[in-house]
Amino acid sequence: MRSKKINLTITGCLGRMGQQLIKSAIKDRRFKIQSLTENQKINKKIVGIKPEFNNENAFKKSDIIIDFTVPKCTLEVLRIACKQKKRLIIGTTGFSKKEENIIKKYSKKIPILKAGNMSLGINLMMYLTEIATKSLGDKFLSKIYEVHHKYKKDYPSGTALMLGKGIAVGRKRDFYNLVGKKYLNKKTFPFGNKVNFNSIRRGNIIGEHEVLFSSGKEIIKLNHEAFDRALYSEGALTAANWLMSKKPGLYSMRDLMNFR
Repeated sequence: MRSKKINLTITGCLGRMGQQLIKSAIKDRRFKIQSLTENQKINKKIVGIKPEFNNENAFKKSDIIIDFTVPKCTLEVLRIACKQKKRLIIGTTGFSKKEENIIKKYSKKIPILKAGNMSLGINLMMYLTEIATKSLGDKFLSKIYEVHHKYKKDYPSGTALMLGKGIAVGRKRDFYNLVGKKYLNKKTFPFGNKVNFNSIRRGNIIGEHEVLFSSGKEIIKLNHEAFDRALYSEGALTAANWLMSKKPGLYSMRDLMNFR
């Protein structure tokens, strides 16, 4: 058991998740917020800390960095973290296949935990999606529906794509070859031989995800709704604490939850 607090850097501190992470980290006795970063100059202090740009100075006293930003920023953080041998939690979504491979490359040098969703419930849902896909077989088609607040730009959400990867694992298929059409704000959308996605952006909804399986004669649904953004920040802090004892490698919430 650690007696010393974990020095933490939170990137994207003005973002929705950045602000929520600050709130959760203040309450969590395992952590001390060492530094905050943003991609713009901020003159005021936040919880007594003046935010900096992402640079070596901002990270030098930290044990671990939690990043919920955008892919371009995450890769910038990743390069600095690797140079300084810092552990990294990545909650950012929307990476290309090329960017995913860059993250894998860096994970050979530092411990990285990457998850499209830090919720323990969502990660259980992904595991159940894999099991359902394996059990139902090729006679069932799959599709994924997700809803988020109107300010979320990327679609499908990282969580929806993560659930899609669960289907790919269950089918023993390459995920990128299994992705079908990506719809935005459609009232209805079809099943297909590939996995189709429908993303809804409205209001201030934190997150809803549903995986549907259909044989044409019946439909099976796996559903998760998030009511409080704190579940993501608390999950990220749980992941950060877990990662402190790990060797270099690319980990997921599945590893943390000990799913096989």
